[in-house]
Amino acid sequence: MKNIPYILIAIRFLLAPVIFFLAYLKGEESGYLILILMFIGLLTDIFDGIIARKVGVSSEKLRRLDSQVDLVFWLSLGFAAYFLNPEMIKNEWKNITLIFVLEALCYLISFWKFGKETCTHAFLSKMWGLSLLIAFIYLIGFQQTGWAFYLAIILGIISHIDVILIILILPKWQYDVPSCYHAWNIRKGKQRKKSTLFN
Repeated sequence: MKNIPYILIAIRFLLAPVIFFLAYLKGEESGYLILILMFIGLLTDIFDGIIARKVGVSSEKLRRLDSQVDLVFWLSLGFAAYFLNPEMIKNEWKNITLIFVLEALCYLISFWKFGKETCTHAFLSKMWGLSLLIAFIYLIGFQQTGWAFYLAIILGIISHIDVILIILILPKWQYDVPSCYHAWNIRKGKQRKKSTLFN
């Protein structure tokens, strides 16, 4: 049982190149299969944390691994969306570039301050992940951007600002910090309850 969280993370990691090459080699005909793989990946992301806490293996190492595999997984879906809808993605390059810049800033600021990558698993980041799920359903399944895409962009901007604030406020590196408000309480020395919501 203690190995199951790692197995689920490994499955999600292996799904990433499959999604990438399906979109690259098969094009539009792979769209629905990619969506199925996306949902499988989402389920592994949900249950790896739940099972890890149940069996007592939710550690810094596991949470950092989970965070980096999440990045690889969602990037593969982003590339898939580009391969299937290149013109749509090109039309929104400014918004997409802004998200990439903010993501890079999160890593750069964290490495600059703590010498390691960010691993907050913040609540707003989880909300952004759900909005990405909807956006990719529209992009890959229906070849549309619309409200789902712009919701993902807005939540992406807000969630990245929240993570940057968390990094700047925390006195020392810490994983699983739900928000900048929680980071501020940690800085002031208040004891926080360990958040399990969406972790």
